[in-house]
Amino acid sequence: MIDTTGFQWLSASCTHVGRVRQINEDACLDQAERGLWAVADGMGGHTLGDLASRLVIESLNQLPPAPSLAKLMTDARDRLQTVNRQLLTEAETRGAHIIGSTVVVLLAHGRRCGYLWAGDSRIYLYRGGTLRRLTRDHSQIEELMSRHQITDEDAMTHVARNLITRAVGVADFLELEEETMDVFDGDMFMLCSDGLTNEVPEQDIRKALVSRDCRDAAEAMTDMALQGGGRDNISVVVVRAEDMFSAERTVLNPAL
Repeated sequence: MIDTTGFQWLSASCTHVGRVRQINEDACLDQAERGLWAVADGMGGHTLGDLASRLVIESLNQLPPAPSLAKLMTDARDRLQTVNRQLLTEAETRGAHIIGSTVVVLLAHGRRCGYLWAGDSRIYLYRGGTLRRLTRDHSQIEELMSRHQITDEDAMTHVARNLITRAVGVADFLELEEETMDVFDGDMFMLCSDGLTNEVPEQDIRKALVSRDCRDAAEAMTDMALQGGGRDNISVVVVRAEDMFSAERTVLNPAL
């Protein structure tokens, strides 16, 4: 997608059931032409987690065009609140304890982007050779680590490792965290479920993004997660921004 500011967005996505689970309860949204990407990781057991993540992605996929990033993010929040109520009703109707899903969303508009999330699905920024995690996990482990009550090593085996504190379909009101930022030529974003980050260390994520190719990076990270055990569903979306008007862009001479 090339917008009126000269930005071109490229992206690729992969989702895999993994080596242990029977059902893929993850779902992805990869819409570079609309500046819209998301990953949802469902929970609830059997087909209920699959239902939750699918409803989250389907709702986001229906977002209409917006005149500003602020409006786009407001619309995304509203849709996720609607899905939150829908999942609560669905759980009550089915007599299920919970039908929920994490979510992380990236929205691009002009030379800015915004992202919002609930749960432990993540988004990373790769810029200038440096990888930075943009989201903070909504999990008991993250809270313990922020209070310096456990170390990074302890977190890998802690009993509360998989307990999240926010998700779509868990509470009457969905608490979403959000941020906005400027985008620069060459920026790469990676959205993923915890099935990737539980198997692949951040230094290997950075190495995969060095290729600058969205498809190659997404497939490489998925393969690494499978090689690491593939104990959960694995989903990854890789996005790259290109400023077509940047003076620093390398132009290939077609005559060479």
